Amino acid sequence: MEHSTALYRRLRTDPSRPLPELRGELGWSETEFDTALGELRNLGLLRPTTATGSGLTAVSVATAVRHLLADADGHLADLFTAVRRTRDTVERLHTRYLPAQTDTDDSGTRHLVHGADRIAALLEDAAHSARTEVLSLRPGQDHSRTALDGKLARERIALAHGVRLRTVYPAAALHHPDVLDHIQRLTAAGAGIRVAHTLPLWLIAVDSTMAVLPAPGGAPDTALVVRDEAVLAVVRELFEYFWTAAWVPPDLLGRPVPDDRHREVLRLLAAGLTDQAIARKLEISERTVRRLVSDLTTDLGAQSRFQAGVHAARLGWI
Repeated sequence: MEHSTALYRRLRTDPSRPLPELRGELGWSETEFDTALGELRNLGLLRPTTATGSGLTAVSVATAVRHLLADADGHLADLFTAVRRTRDTVERLHTRYLPAQTDTDDSGTRHLVHGADRIAALLEDAAHSARTEVLSLRPGQDHSRTALDGKLARERIALAHGVRLRTVYPAAALHHPDVLDHIQRLTAAGAGIRVAHTLPLWLIAVDSTMAVLPAPGGAPDTALVVRDEAVLAVVRELFEYFWTAAWVPPDLLGRPVPDDRHREVLRLLAAGLTDQAIARKLEISERTVRRLVSDLTTDLGAQSRFQAGVHAARLGWI
């Protein structure tokens, strides 16, 4: 991390130096230099160019964040298209292959469950039978205390016998006090919780054996249970996409929204300023800047300054 930060600063201030010459000046081994270069490229902080001697231009953190979010938006649009296709496929499966007189297909790989009580019983059975992990996307769920308590009880069953539980909620759900309290208790019980700006549909996947999806046509209090391997693979891939793009909300870390000074540090970090430059601009010590940056990365659940910038941008802090 120190090598990549130092290299980033050098390329920001003097991009004209050829890379072999720059490595020699820094006194790094080829492995150290290539590792630092690769990390900066992976973070989107370097862009190829013919205008500099190094063949690279180091962009600001703010620019890298904008590109990252633009790429994510493009992927999200593609994913929504895929989701619509999946929904159409599920609708066709229901129309063509589920006999009109029964809720179960001949192969037993798909069936409908009607009624909130029967769906709750199905999910409780799934919690007991889960062995490795339970994955879920939770947009537009019932926010009543009764529904949330029932959900918490079911998920604690799975957590109690070592099942990994990961759930993504829409960020807006955290504005509901009962939902926030619910996910704080769920986090305390050992579940992994993240939030996303938007989610296309609700789903639950249990191990690699079963998925529970919205019923075709959006029928109320009805769920489609799928055990088909191909559909399960798509469901799990869909979940992993949203899990990767989601983030841990500061509310789950017991941290407040940043004050004006922390916001200003975030803004200057996003502009690409070094700790020293931030200290001069804010007329504080570098040690204070490092402490403020450390506070921010912790508050945002981030592993690096760059990741803190990404999370802050998603939350509208900068």
